[in-house]
Amino acid sequence: MSERKTEGSVCCESRPETEGEYRVGVSFNPGGNADVDLIKRMAANLIDAVGAAGKDHRCTAIAQTAFEEGAMWAVKSVTKPKRH
Repeated sequence: MSERKTEGSVCCESRPETEGEYRVGVSFNPGGNADVDLIKRMAANLIDAVGAAGKDHRCTAIAQTAFEEGAMWAVKSVTKPKRH
């Protein structure tokens, strides 16, 4: 992923946040990193898709938590500076 920057994340000004958007914090990206925006948007979409299609509550909740955790690690991966 690249070091692209954006003006920051703008989400949900005209509608309430979805569960996925809330859980991954799509509107929080103080560095304006485009990779962070992409990761969070994709994770939010997965969380929402499983929430809509999931048949078993426990499996749905576990999958959503895994996507949320994966987004956190992925954001750390693209934002943490390298060791010197």
